[in-house]
Amino acid sequence: QVQLVESGGGLVQAGASLSLSCAASGRTFSSYAMGWFRQVPGKEREFVAAISRGGGTTFYADAVKGRFTISRDNAKNTVYLQMNSLKPEDTAVYYCAADFTVVVRRSQYEYDIWGRGTQVTVSS
Repeated sequence: QVQLVESGGGLVQAGASLSLSCAASGRTFSSYAMGWFRQVPGKEREFVAAISRGGGTTFYADAVKGRFTISRDNAKNTVYLQMNSLKPEDTAVYYCAADFTVVVRRSQYEYDIWGRGTQVTVSS
């Protein structure tokens, strides 16, 4: 089974960029669609972006479309989230998740495996 560890979070000013990584252990990483989600205290975890097993299909939440880019390197068992033009409302704990499926899904309830998250804070 895949285990996930996120990294790359931090404190930045509005307008800056950050790149998150999610490293997966195990030999079946390429069997999973991958997603990024985020959560702020008191709110439900929300979808950010997702990518298919081979990387050919991606989906984004409207709030991040055009600013964030999800990608993956199956040879390195890693999925990335490049975040540009960050806004204070992007502040959250960011989680990567794995979904053992051929499709790409937005619902957190479809994802089987989760990392522990990495904090992203954007100051105004």
